Amino acid sequence: MEKTLQLLSGNEALALGAYHAGVQVASAYPGTPSTEILENLSRFKDIYAEWSTNEKVAMEVGMGAAYTGARAMVSMKMVGLNVAADPFMAASITGIIGGLVVITADDPQIHSSQNEQDNRHYARLAKVPMLEPSDSQDVYDLMGYAFEISEEFDTPVLFRTTTRIAHSKSVVDARKSRKVKNAQPAFLFNPQKYVMLPVNALPRHALVEKRMEKLAVYCETFPMNQIIWNKKKIGIVTSGVAYQYAREVFPEASFLKLGMTWPLPQKMIKDFAAKVEKLIVIEELDPFLQENIKAMGVKVTGKEFIPLVGELNTRIVTESSIGAGLVPESEKPQVLPPAEGLPKRPPLLCPGCPHTGIYYTLNTVGQRSKLLESKEPQEPKLIITGDIGCYTLGAYPPHNVLDTTACMGAGIGQALGMEKAGVKSKVVAVIGDSTFLHSGITGLVDAVYNDGHITILILDNHTTAMTGHQEHPGTGVSAQGKETQAVDIESLCRGIGVKDLKVINAFDLKALRAGLRDSIDREELSVVIVRGACAMQVRKREHPRKVDTEKCTQCGVCLKLGCPAIQTVDGKVYIEPTLCAGDICALCEQLCPVKAISA
Repeated sequence: MEKTLQLLSGNEALALGAYHAGVQVASAYPGTPSTEILENLSRFKDIYAEWSTNEKVAMEVGMGAAYTGARAMVSMKMVGLNVAADPFMAASITGIIGGLVVITADDPQIHSSQNEQDNRHYARLAKVPMLEPSDSQDVYDLMGYAFEISEEFDTPVLFRTTTRIAHSKSVVDARKSRKVKNAQPAFLFNPQKYVMLPVNALPRHALVEKRMEKLAVYCETFPMNQIIWNKKKIGIVTSGVAYQYAREVFPEASFLKLGMTWPLPQKMIKDFAAKVEKLIVIEELDPFLQENIKAMGVKVTGKEFIPLVGELNTRIVTESSIGAGLVPESEKPQVLPPAEGLPKRPPLLCPGCPHTGIYYTLNTVGQRSKLLESKEPQEPKLIITGDIGCYTLGAYPPHNVLDTTACMGAGIGQALGMEKAGVKSKVVAVIGDSTFLHSGITGLVDAVYNDGHITILILDNHTTAMTGHQEHPGTGVSAQGKETQAVDIESLCRGIGVKDLKVINAFDLKALRAGLRDSIDREELSVVIVRGACAMQVRKREHPRKVDTEKCTQCGVCLKLGCPAIQTVDGKVYIEPTLCAGDICALCEQLCPVKAISA
């Protein structure tokens, strides 16, 4: 057995740990902070790895593989588990044959999400075991345990990471080698286990409860639940990255570090609590550990001083503990001011982004500037429901064009709901190509079926851009780089029943304006596919645009595009040639009223 030390992020360690544990099928939908898990797994050619259409499908693919005895892993960010909740709950009651590990990557502090939900509650809801690593070594080690627990107890295992664990790097002793437990998977007939008719589901529920009883015994001796004894004035129960912060702030305290956070080792916790003077819990987000420990009849504090909102760090834990009298005032950390002279960078679409033209058009056609000028809430002339992706940045200045953003695929249903409620304004839904294939199709089906009179803009940049340019069913390339059949979005829309369908070049302002006006004026459902390559995937850029300062009147119209390449220097408009996308875009050249911009 070869020993190797590697510096790995949590996501890299997770992929390597799963590979060494013998995973055979891996499915996922990209979403920060989980994306790199499948990206790293897809490099191993002796497994099957796929970007699924959405998280629900990924879960179903994982279930199917596990039913054959193969080891399967499904990964997603925390809101993805909402999408996958139906099959996830079903997997709990049917159980599995091969190991099934479900990765939920939570995002405290909302670095790249729409909420801060704490997915530890899913383990309790589904009655499945949950593991939580504290660093990359933990991640690697726990993956082996995860598959073993899954198979031993006939259950999916929820494996929870957070942004800091997923993206922080630490040294890993990758001391294992790949072992495949079931080299020849096969599905065995067993309807009592897999067919959840009421007559079968009720006995399965009883088995789930017995499973939890067995897991409650198992977790008492689980090797990754560890007690670190020091002084016994303070005992701290913690897990995940919060353990790292707590160790720094309380170097002399005793710790119960939990690697399995559901079910909880009740005897272990009670024994630990009995040997310390004061028991506290340090955890991010909800008081999941604290409330469940309190339910055991153990006196414990934590969220009385540790914040409920946002991620923790050593400064926050220190300051919170000072306020609670647990740490002396002299330990208060010095907060350094931000470095001076750093330029501010607001969230913007990239230079040459294919979303820029349609957002400028929506802004002008919808007269959005009047909404911003008004001091009272007003109904927009054009209501624009948004979605999750790069195009969500259209909510920022100078475009200011999105009125809603909720979750993947919601914009179409929201638009239909507003129209059916009887709003006077026209309603436009904006969705990307990857998100449309993820969960927009059912919304479109509903809009066609229920005679919706809305306009749906599908912004097709031929990639899943926001999470780092992953392939999707519309690109015709698999996660492992194989050429496959691409889904034709136009044919799909027509097959659903869309009669008014337009495909418009994302960089043709006149066509965008004419097509948008025509669609929103129609008393029928309209779909406009706005197509243009993602600027980050266009490698060859030629003929950056320049501003003729003699012709330029400083009217500022070009600045309304919000393109980072268009800047002002000493009060004059200037185009930075190293940023300009050149011939692939040229929106500013089309827009300039005095023709002062050219190649």
